[in-house]
Amino acid sequence: MAENKQTMGFQAEVKQLLQLMIHSLYSNKEIFLRELVSNASDAADKLRFEAINNDALYGNDHELHIRVAFDKDARTITISDNGIGMSRDEAISHLGTIAKSGTKEFFGKLSGDQQKDAALIGQFGVGFYSGFIVADKITVESRRAGLDAAQGIRWESAGEGDYSIEPIEKAARGTDIILHLREGEDELLNDWKLKSIIRKYSDHISLPIQMKKEGSDELETINQASALWARNKSEVTQEQYEEFYKHVSHDFGAPLTHTHNRVEGRSEYTQLLYIPAKAPFDLWDRNKRGGIKLYVKRVFIMDDAEQLMPTYLRFVKGVIDSADLPLNVSREILQESRDVKAIREGSTKRVLGMLEELANADEQEKKDKYAAFWTEFGQVLKEGIGEDFANKERLAKLLRFASTHKDSEVQDVALEAYVARMKEGQDKIYYVTADSFAAAKNSPHLEIFRKKGVEVLLLTDRVDEWMLSFLNDFDGKELHSVAKGGLDLGTLEDEAEKKEHAETETQYQELVGKMSEALADKAKEVRVTFRLTDSPACLVADEHELSGNLLRMLKAAGQAAPESKPILEINPQHPLVTRLKYEDAAGAAFKDWAHLLFDQALLAEGGTLADPASFVKRMNEMLLAK
Repeated sequence: MAENKQTMGFQAEVKQLLQLMIHSLYSNKEIFLRELVSNASDAADKLRFEAINNDALYGNDHELHIRVAFDKDARTITISDNGIGMSRDEAISHLGTIAKSGTKEFFGKLSGDQQKDAALIGQFGVGFYSGFIVADKITVESRRAGLDAAQGIRWESAGEGDYSIEPIEKAARGTDIILHLREGEDELLNDWKLKSIIRKYSDHISLPIQMKKEGSDELETINQASALWARNKSEVTQEQYEEFYKHVSHDFGAPLTHTHNRVEGRSEYTQLLYIPAKAPFDLWDRNKRGGIKLYVKRVFIMDDAEQLMPTYLRFVKGVIDSADLPLNVSREILQESRDVKAIREGSTKRVLGMLEELANADEQEKKDKYAAFWTEFGQVLKEGIGEDFANKERLAKLLRFASTHKDSEVQDVALEAYVARMKEGQDKIYYVTADSFAAAKNSPHLEIFRKKGVEVLLLTDRVDEWMLSFLNDFDGKELHSVAKGGLDLGTLEDEAEKKEHAETETQYQELVGKMSEALADKAKEVRVTFRLTDSPACLVADEHELSGNLLRMLKAAGQAAPESKPILEINPQHPLVTRLKYEDAAGAAFKDWAHLLFDQALLAEGGTLADPASFVKRMNEMLLAK
């Protein structure tokens, strides 16, 4: 048998994670047992699911359980299950690699600060590897259901750079994880200690977790061993809800909030749904699911039932247990099922209800929770505006933005609050989009709005431009870009202002014509504007064309963007424009000034110059000119 033993190297990230974890998570070392019991419970769920179509996998052992034992002399703790087990290839895949996206980004965020790193490691999810917090060697013996006794495997590692794997005889299916404790961990070799950890962290596990009674070979069940979501709400403590969340999400932190409901009617199902406090590393992978576990009559069916929750709510974790779906339900059946559609709609409304409760609360604690939620998940929630037409109005009320009301980067302005603050005579909700808060806040398009005290929303998330194509109005008020189309302030301008503007436009007609000719290759049109108070010029997009910010985003993403020229608007009150009015249009200086004004306006809105060298040359010549 020994010649079949192989020594293999860990994936590089595993070695790095093991060292970080041992140091950073040591202060909460008890979680190793929670994680390993959680994995054992998942293994039983997987067996139940595979056995729906192949009952022979149970053999003569239908009673699924988890067992915890300790040996004082050998200084070991063993966690055993009779679940699905692992083949040789599965052991290498599950125990030798971290099968998660975002690994590189995760390690890039680690700082060397143990407290901060502990939170990040917990967010990443470590599962099996947490055993190394208390053990200097771990032995795993496993046999997959359906394989014969000779096809068992033994995996062993000291948590350094490598591990060994070899074939063994294993009579029973399932997995035994044997932890060889580090020096100084003898307090864990204690009946009362292990039982108290199980009751604290794993009481929600629906399988019986068994240990021998002290001084006897008789087994006793330590946990309640009933599905937590099937219990009455009044029977479940906040601590139990939090521990169950950690079990289903593999997150070390507590959730932000949860909802637990039994739904009756055309479709009967129970939902226990959680909103995490922190975003996972793979939040932006729209193909990565795994938030919702589907059970049918308390039998686990699948781990990533994406049909039960829309894509924009992919951060929601939890369990849905249906009383109506067939036990052998497949993904294809889920896609077509009317019951699933009803569950999805009901669960979506329940999640939005949870968020509304936080967003609209009077208590500061709940308001703070919603602010924390928005910081982590706000950009993803914005996807729902375009994806979930039925709930668009509810979602619009949950949106938060930065605005000129506070000139703060914090996104805490609701559209309802904006509407309540609108000036008398204002009939539009004004916004500006940019690729950074600084660019939005300092946009020349805001000058007249600041002068008149009109609030403008500052939109800087990449998803905003896409979202705005679906969100045209709110509460009967049109959403209007300050950087698109002509400026129409309606009744915010008095008749005297309108008359003065008309006269000024007439005076500058000749200059506008000359500049249009000089900038024919760059600008679609040149016109006088009264939206500027300090800047000489700005660029705007035509009413029905893509904004400059969106065009830049499309090009940066390598996507085809329609060719369109911006409109150059000039400020007749600015000395540079006034000077240009008297410049000879036939002279080289006029063209240089016109191009400089255009290029300045392009830079001010966050654009990039097609020919920076010519801009610098013109600028230098103008500076030297007398």
